[in-house]
Amino acid sequence: MERFGVKSAPSRNRSKTALYVTPQDRVSEFGSELHEDGGKLFCTSCNVVLNHVRKSAINDHLKSKTHTKRKAEFEEQNVRKKQRTLTASLQCNSAAQPEKSGVIQDFVKMCLEANIPLEKADHPAVRAFLSRHVKNGSSIPKAEQLRKAYLPDGYDNENQLISTEDR
Repeated sequence: MERFGVKSAPSRNRSKTALYVTPQDRVSEFGSELHEDGGKLFCTSCNVVLNHVRKSAINDHLKSKTHTKRKAEFEEQNVRKKQRTLTASLQCNSAAQPEKSGVIQDFVKMCLEANIPLEKADHPAVRAFLSRHVKNGSSIPKAEQLRKAYLPDGYDNENQLISTEDR
């Protein structure tokens, strides 16, 4: 066939997917309808993961009845919630971990200095006060765990302070 100048028909097996399109590219293309987190493309209204490679899949989702309904509900709400990946959520929680530990250590230190038994932390009135008025107060564990996990730290810190004062 080549000898007569006739070219063969193009192969029909070729994929029509956009191989080098990122979720961020789709976000810039579609605007506030979508958001990207952790390499995944999310519909902001529906909180579902979309295939960012195929533009037709995104268009079909945006034209669907369920999306239209959820978008109307989403716009009624005052709070804008965006779904995040698990790794992003865990990073957020790990940032709050040192603050939580600091609150617990300060509570144990306060109890030690004021001669308050750690068992008083288990009283329902104390629990209610801590959760209502202290930031991260509801994360303070029961007395048994305070003794096992946090009292040795406080005891070691106090011994170091006493030994440096004696010098």
